[in-house]
Amino acid sequence: MNALSTKAEASPAGRRTSGARPAVRRLEVDEDAGGGQRLDNFLMRHCKGVPKSHLYQLIRSGQVRVNGKRCRPDDRLSVGDLVRVPPVVTGQSAQQALGEGAVGPSGAFGPRGAPPAQFAVLFEDEAVLAIDKPAGVAVHGGSGIAHGAIERLRAARPQAKFLELAHRLDRETSGVLLLGKKRAALLSLHAQLRERLADKRYLAIVVGRWPLRTKTVQQPLHRFLTPEGERRVRVQVGGQEALTRVTGLEQFEVAGVGVLTLVEAKIETGRTHQIRVHLAHAGFPIVGDEKYGDFALNKLLDKTSHKRMFLHAISMKFRHPIDGRTITLEAPLPEEFRALMAAGRSIGRSGRTDGGTRPQDESQR
Repeated sequence: MNALSTKAEASPAGRRTSGARPAVRRLEVDEDAGGGQRLDNFLMRHCKGVPKSHLYQLIRSGQVRVNGKRCRPDDRLSVGDLVRVPPVVTGQSAQQALGEGAVGPSGAFGPRGAPPAQFAVLFEDEAVLAIDKPAGVAVHGGSGIAHGAIERLRAARPQAKFLELAHRLDRETSGVLLLGKKRAALLSLHAQLRERLADKRYLAIVVGRWPLRTKTVQQPLHRFLTPEGERRVRVQVGGQEALTRVTGLEQFEVAGVGVLTLVEAKIETGRTHQIRVHLAHAGFPIVGDEKYGDFALNKLLDKTSHKRMFLHAISMKFRHPIDGRTITLEAPLPEEFRALMAAGRSIGRSGRTDGGTRPQDESQR
């Protein structure tokens, strides 16, 4: 990545900004640092510590430009593009800039940036990192969340030259999360996910008696905003293609709650909230889902200490982006799943479970 210019532009009043304050930068995209990347992800890397919501505001207001033109957060950058980055207070410059009176996102910014954090590592080499993301941790900052897993990982690994998310998980979903440690590795993982070459499987506990066999849910999904500005997804004709294969693994009955089912979900497409909306539309909402779930049942379980959304990214199988070998990763079943199942009485199993809690990979059977 080549910084073509870092000098400050003239202020609206015709005066140049103080040399101590952040300056406008013009960054040229090259093959190793930015080519093929989304604009929002590119900015997050070069404006470390700045909430994603603030970067989106800069893009929408036209202060960020690509080749002199207005742009969108999901625009893909090409080699040779010039990205104009306006003055922002980053994690590296916040303390000095605030001392000079510069204003950070939402009016202020902490001097230390994202607090470092370590997560359970499922796999790591020179190209790929896979962690077991806990429930309740966002994958990145934005929408009122100051820092996510990626920012905290970068803070914990200041020596890392490159670290980017290969995909996303909802904040309340736990489990396997892949990151690229090299640009070429990241692009390979993106391609595998986009072309449906990677095998992603989830475990969920749903309300009701899902049959102990595999059913395919194929319903188009449409994203929209509520009047309160919250993102939601619904099944709608004309929406994006979405296909989920759901297998019932174990049915169990919890006193005072009713019948619940542990299911495995294999997604053939990667739409926002896909598993959650497909299951809810089918009449089997995920236990603890605060957007699409059974709200009365969720409150009841909250009182019995079973408080979380019961969706877990249990496994991921993909080709290693460097040497091509098959990598199969599995994130241990969370204790909350075991506790809820232990609170019930098993009334049916599919034969595809190990003690009612571990699905077997079909390739290993």
